[in-house]
Amino acid sequence: MGARPAAGGGKWVDVAPERVARWLANFAARHGAYRVAGLTLTAADGATATLQAPPGAGTVTTVAELIAEAGAPRRLGLLLARKGAVAVGVADGAELVASKVDTHYVQGRTAAGGWSQQRFARRRDNQARAAAADGAGIVGRILLPEVRSLAALVTGGDRSAVDAILADRPLAPVAALRAGRLLDVPEPRHAVLVSAVALARAVPILVREP
Repeated sequence: MGARPAAGGGKWVDVAPERVARWLANFAARHGAYRVAGLTLTAADGATATLQAPPGAGTVTTVAELIAEAGAPRRLGLLLARKGAVAVGVADGAELVASKVDTHYVQGRTAAGGWSQQRFARRRDNQARAAAADGAGIVGRILLPEVRSLAALVTGGDRSAVDAILADRPLAPVAALRAGRLLDVPEPRHAVLVSAVALARAVPILVREP
């Protein structure tokens, strides 16, 4: 699924649950035999890999427990939002079983033509609020009825857009399930939502080379 830079150095690698054991074998092949302390592996050449449980997995303290928990079936809610686009879905394991995608026009940040800056800003704020309200309505229809069956809510896109949607008071039970990680995704479309299921299920591994 690619890698992303990690704060403080190293990189995050997202590994599908069914591929974690193979990834660990490849880590040993690249860096030498490793010792394990909790969820951190330290290889012979000094490279380290720290595993994190994916959203919705139970508490784990060992790599073996993590692999078992990561591969266990669970239902996840998904909310992707960026500017005026929103995609909401329910994933049952690796399958997207319910979804809704919508787009609401929101102007860019740069005023054009003869608009005064204040008038432009007011219009943009009104459009953003309308988009958040529409997004909240979709979350209410798709996720709220399923909230008792969801192990976690995984969000992605623009944090402020997601926050605005989840600020809707009736969505508090859904917001309470929100996982800490925000997925980095492009403007939400159905294909982006489908791809986000794999990211939401993946085991994040922090790798630091010697």
